[in-house]
Amino acid sequence: MATRRISDEQLVELIEAAIFVADKPLSKKRLKETVLQDIAVSNVRVDKALNSIFEHYQTRGIRLVEVATGFRFQACASLSPWLSNLFQEKAPKYSRATLETLALIAYRQPITRGEIEQVRGVTVSSNIMKSLQEREWIKVVGYKEVPGKPALYATTKQFLDYFSLSGLNMLPKLPEQHSVKIDQMLNDPSVREPS
Repeated sequence: MATRRISDEQLVELIEAAIFVADKPLSKKRLKETVLQDIAVSNVRVDKALNSIFEHYQTRGIRLVEVATGFRFQACASLSPWLSNLFQEKAPKYSRATLETLALIAYRQPITRGEIEQVRGVTVSSNIMKSLQEREWIKVVGYKEVPGKPALYATTKQFLDYFSLSGLNMLPKLPEQHSVKIDQMLNDPSVREPS
């Protein structure tokens, strides 16, 4: 098929519509491989179109956001008290243990289950690890080179997407005292890795 040319305005409309109808976030690469595959368009023009869409929605009830796997539209967080009435299904509640485990993995990845237990001071339930893996929020990324070769866990792009983060650098900063305490616990030679 011949390569076509389109105006900047048409490019904005096409990218906006593609992101709107996509069932998951669209990366620039995916845009170029699908809806823009037969159109002569540079990365600079794509960036300019995305910026135009971003600016257009700054004063609306929805925003264009970039998450780990691409771009998507989502409602403004400030509107969630009213919009939540649209959904019959309530968001699942997670136990404190689950959230602590997920936070440790997010902030200290890659991390072993033993290291999580070391910081938390209690055993991590297999159900917690299983549910986080089933949600595709964490995955095994390797094995630590110590006796028993425990699995190393890290977060996934689905985790970042769910929490509307484009990268781990967007995680809220830990208060300094917590960060130092966790580092000390993880580096304490008197605590050995479970086998």
